[in-house]
Amino acid sequence: MKNSEKVKTITITRLLDLAREGDILHLRIITGERTLQKLISTYDINRPGLTLAGDYDFFDYEKIQVFGRGEYHYLVKLINNHELESIKRFFSYPVSCCIFSHGNEPPPLFLDMAEQAEVPILVSSLPTNTMNTRLTKILEDAFAPRTSVHGVLVEVFGVGIQIVGKSGVGKSECALELVERGHRLVADDVVDIRSISDTLLIGSGAKLIRHHMEIRGLGIINIKQLFGVGAIRDTKQIQLVVSLEEWDSKKEYDRLGLEESVYTILGVEVPLLTIPVKPGRNIPILIETAAMNFRLAKLGFNTAKEFNNELMHRIEQEKKA
Repeated sequence: MKNSEKVKTITITRLLDLAREGDILHLRIITGERTLQKLISTYDINRPGLTLAGDYDFFDYEKIQVFGRGEYHYLVKLINNHELESIKRFFSYPVSCCIFSHGNEPPPLFLDMAEQAEVPILVSSLPTNTMNTRLTKILEDAFAPRTSVHGVLVEVFGVGIQIVGKSGVGKSECALELVERGHRLVADDVVDIRSISDTLLIGSGAKLIRHHMEIRGLGIINIKQLFGVGAIRDTKQIQLVVSLEEWDSKKEYDRLGLEESVYTILGVEVPLLTIPVKPGRNIPILIETAAMNFRLAKLGFNTAKEFNNELMHRIEQEKKA
């Protein structure tokens, strides 16, 4: 596993690049193109209504300033009444950028003051709530801690499974057979992982090798071209980790499934299954069964515990007899 990194700042240019993917924010630049390298240091956003009204005691200037309809109309009122002191004070702080929703473009005087303060002004055609939700998600993803793990990420029956193990143990071959059986590949060899809200792990493939696999004896193959778009996914939540290891006759493996192990990535614990590999064992079928068993457990039915409880109940009954 590579060292994890936590993104501390992103540029406004980076934010715009992320927003352009699918055009989910409908943003356009009104002024301040030469200042787009300014840094954003938090994924939180701020609505500056109270600030414009003169309350600067708790002004979160380091956050992106979002002007909804209320803030916009109050801003226009201040300018029309030539009450500019609050606006001047607003721009005396190192504001990163301002975004106006509903397609509202601020008055020219505000734009001039923003230009002088080197604060970029962006406008979105989206309603405020929609824009805030999408903007927060983009920022959370951009600031999420991330790392890279050697392994394979597949989706099996809707469950995101990270397959790990030593080089040559058969991770890619196993994933290839799962794809042939109708499941989907997310990443092979290197899985880029980011932690969302310290609870979810989202895995994806490196852009250069995305949708490709390396199979010893075959070389590099393109899963998308060979099996179609239905055989791949760009991202998937990691819900289960399967560790493949060479069968060790001296090692005692869990035979009932009562032992619960976890695999920790970026501080998030994920259920871990260790599957020993030896000739004659059909690993893809075992992983399919593990995925179905995982889904069953999420519904509240744990086969191993149910079996153990039934066994203990019968033993108690026999003792009483």
